[in-house]
Amino acid sequence: MIFRIKLSVRLSANLANCLFGAGRLAAGAILCFKPVAAVHRALTEGTYDERRYIVNGERPGEFKKHDYVTGKNEVGSQPDEVERDLAELIGEVNAIGAKAPLKAGAYLHAQFENIHPFADGNGRVGRTLLNYWLMINNYPPTIVYEEDRRAYYDALQDYDEQEDLIPLVRFLEAQTVKTWSRSTEGKKPTPHKKLNSFLL
Repeated sequence: MIFRIKLSVRLSANLANCLFGAGRLAAGAILCFKPVAAVHRALTEGTYDERRYIVNGERPGEFKKHDYVTGKNEVGSQPDEVERDLAELIGEVNAIGAKAPLKAGAYLHAQFENIHPFADGNGRVGRTLLNYWLMINNYPPTIVYEEDRRAYYDALQDYDEQEDLIPLVRFLEAQTVKTWSRSTEGKKPTPHKKLNSFLL
């Protein structure tokens, strides 16, 4: 279990670093618009179903061409408004920066899911962007655990229906504690060999 947590966080960090540029995980880096489609392509290549890929002409790494339902009451941004809405969202959270990283990250994630820029894979991309955002603002990344998925969807739905961000912020706080508690459970420092053991 600990290995899976470390691997998930490391993969998220490595993916974000590769796609957003080496060294971009440094504090003070900003979220950029251009790599969002590359993140989507990396996370969804080979996963589109026949309807999306053949019938609708959708492709991994490209913004949606059709409307897709998001949440109970929304359909997301219109396809011709996706780029504008994403650019506006990214500008808005970059203006906040490290002042309130978790709240800004929750807002980024909730709004990204409402914009619903792709035909599929929006959740995966949104969570990767969330973790990238948290890391560049000196906040630890988090994992949304399978057993907590219902609470995650409920928190997103609260934002969708009432624009109430507090449930998502609280959920992410709890998941961050859970992520890092699990990653350090039962860990004891391993003593290193002394130099003399290498000289024998």
